[in-house]
Amino acid sequence: MFRDKFWLSLALTVPVVLLSRDIRDWFGYTVPTFLASEYLPAIIGTVVFLYGGLVFIRGAQGELRDRRPGMMTLISLAIIVAFVTSWAGTLGLFEVEIWWELATLITIMLLGHWLEMRSIAHARGALTALAELLPDSAERVTDGGSESVPLSALRVDDVVLVRPGGRVAADGVVVEGEADADESMITGESKPIPKEPGDKVVAGTIAAGGTLRVRVSAVGEETALAGIMQLVEQAQASASRAQALADRAAAILFYVALAAGAVTLVFWWLNGDPEGALVRTATVLVIACPHALGLAIPLVIAISTSIGARNGLLVKDRLALERARDVKVVIFDKTGTLTKGQPAVAAVASAKIDDLEVLRLAAAVEADSEHPLARAIVAEARRRGIEPPRAVDFESLAGRAARGRVNGLEVAVGGPRLLADLGLDSIAESDGWAREGRTVLHVVADGSVLGALALEDEIRPESYEAVRDLHDLGLRVAMITGDSQAVADSVARRLGIDEVAAQVLPAEKAAAVRRFQDGNRKVAFVGDGVNDAPALATADVGMAIGAGTDVAVESAGIVLVRSDPRDVVAAIELSHATYRKMIQNLVWATGYNLVAIPVAAGVLVPWGIDLPMAVGAIAMSASTILVAANAQVLRGLRLRPSPIVVAQPGTAAA
Repeated sequence: MFRDKFWLSLALTVPVVLLSRDIRDWFGYTVPTFLASEYLPAIIGTVVFLYGGLVFIRGAQGELRDRRPGMMTLISLAIIVAFVTSWAGTLGLFEVEIWWELATLITIMLLGHWLEMRSIAHARGALTALAELLPDSAERVTDGGSESVPLSALRVDDVVLVRPGGRVAADGVVVEGEADADESMITGESKPIPKEPGDKVVAGTIAAGGTLRVRVSAVGEETALAGIMQLVEQAQASASRAQALADRAAAILFYVALAAGAVTLVFWWLNGDPEGALVRTATVLVIACPHALGLAIPLVIAISTSIGARNGLLVKDRLALERARDVKVVIFDKTGTLTKGQPAVAAVASAKIDDLEVLRLAAAVEADSEHPLARAIVAEARRRGIEPPRAVDFESLAGRAARGRVNGLEVAVGGPRLLADLGLDSIAESDGWAREGRTVLHVVADGSVLGALALEDEIRPESYEAVRDLHDLGLRVAMITGDSQAVADSVARRLGIDEVAAQVLPAEKAAAVRRFQDGNRKVAFVGDGVNDAPALATADVGMAIGAGTDVAVESAGIVLVRSDPRDVVAAIELSHATYRKMIQNLVWATGYNLVAIPVAAGVLVPWGIDLPMAVGAIAMSASTILVAANAQVLRGLRLRPSPIVVAQPGTAAA
């Protein structure tokens, strides 16, 4: 609308300017005269006023109806004063002719609003990009083959076919086929994720290198993509403290401009310059329009939120993002946040044979077990290139050990109870592992201990970098865990964590967070968003990490889509950058008015400087454009984590 009105108003403004007496006198040219030609600028100017200006007057009516006068009210006052003054001059009541200034003012205002709308629409393009991820239709599997159906026809438990290069139509679980899924638009992770039967897939992601059959688990508004779109939209529309400040400033500015306009009108009228009084009053109202102020915060909010969404940071609560800049302590839940939530072999020691043989025998016994520790041992053996032999006569002794025959050798793998039952002593290394809180499994054969393995919950490689980067920002890092003090201290020592709360039950996590808040410290809590809900709600900033496609976490203000603790650093950096832009825009938008209003009121007239109304409109629009350009600088912000530094062997943690 603003674009169309601008171009037509511009086309009408050109002849008004060319026919203006002032412009002709300044540039020394003449135009042909004809019957009633002196009324032509007034006629065209009135068309510009009615066509281009009424949109502002309608906006002012809405502001006044809500008792919140602001930008539209100021613009309307300015163009109404200019319109009445121009007709008064045309009818001979005053020696003033400002039709060209009125037309130029309205045209410039329309241009400013068009640019503003374009900027905001561009900033909110993340929503459009997300919406475009969904295909127009889906290929639903039927008894006789498949059929193409619109997305609205899909139902939970339908099976859809996703061909190579095609987009997944709905959230679901792979029931057949293998492919690599490009989930970058959802999670920010550029690396394709292998998918096979049993894996979850997300609507909007792309399958490559294979065909998938997916059983639908969520459709429409229940999909992860729809949830992400809702969060982005809510965050861009949510209130912020800086926005509240800008709104109050805009309201105050309205009354300041009204008072300044009244003083200007009275002063210059009493000084014998009624023409100058009217023109300068209109100029004051024009130049005081809180256009830049109205754009300063919403545009920054829209841009920062879309930047976060593209980088896997879903801002549910604008206040949470604003508060992140004040955080002094970042508290991590341990399991599933700093660690992977699954055991891994951290160390191997031998007594009578080499380490690889200890691992080979243990993996052979545990190969048929479904226990998480058993799977970790087998995975470590294969990682080291060991293919364990097949064990026979496998037997699981609940709570004690697993045993089997490997190449004729009776081998048992178990914890301290196994050694106690057999009356054997542990090897030296295992005592140190136990003190660190690691799980120790002994490998026993022929009545002697051949070696031992230490297992623990593996620390995410990204956790080291996340803690280091938080320290670089001057923040303290803490950890809450239900594990023993020994386990907690071991993890904290290896990661460089400053404070630890161990043996904390889930119901006690919120109280633990409050203890970290002692001394009025602002804290952020990072957890899985489900079991940690009370702690997330208690913290000044709650961040749900590892949520994956569960974007409906209610307790967190910020959802970190990727299971990457480094995104906590990205969220804090985004908070600082966003706040800086908000303050810069507010300072400029208010400071500009403090200088411009007195100049528009004519304080520099004694020195020969009298600001024309059109120049005031240009200055006001230039201020708006500057604020918009400054907000756009945010787009250069780089939030992606740097490449992960691979942890050295033995750096897993419980």
